[in-house]
Amino acid sequence: MTDLEIIELYRGRSEDAITQTKKQYGAYCSAVAMRILHNKEDAEECVNDAYLALWNAIPPESPDSIKAFIGGITRNLAIKLYKKRTAKKRGGDETTLLLSELEACVPSAVNVQNEVEVNDLARIIDEFLHSGRVTKQDRIFFVNRYSYGDTVPEIARQFAASESKVKMSLFRTRKKLKIELMKRGITL
Repeated sequence: MTDLEIIELYRGRSEDAITQTKKQYGAYCSAVAMRILHNKEDAEECVNDAYLALWNAIPPESPDSIKAFIGGITRNLAIKLYKKRTAKKRGGDETTLLLSELEACVPSAVNVQNEVEVNDLARIIDEFLHSGRVTKQDRIFFVNRYSYGDTVPEIARQFAASESKVKMSLFRTRKKLKIELMKRGITL
């Protein structure tokens, strides 16, 4: 079933919309949630919440890609749940490292006053990544790290690069992003 057909199911408020979404993108959403949460029960809860959020978003939203849309919803819900679960204990796991890497160049959710600002920030980051200021490979490394939660060794293995090359690419891209955000008046 195509994304357009699934969107039509959502618009018609057919419960089959969630069934089809689960069938096509359930494994992907579970993988996204597991990379952040590292807990099967929490990941399942997060994915189910993502289905509900998608149900509530369409209509009025009409995403071009359900995979990207629900992947983003799942990732955001997983990060929120992760922060909630680890608020009292700060561990040294991969998710903590991933989030801390971005803290230096992206404002925290506490500083972002509303959803419009969050969407603006996402648009600015997307524009930055496609502006030509970073290479295609740097963009791919950045997206794999911060959107999909891949570890540095996983990215290195997947793209036949050294870990130090991936780390340096991520560092330079974060540095350029920080400068871009500051130019646009986004306080860190």
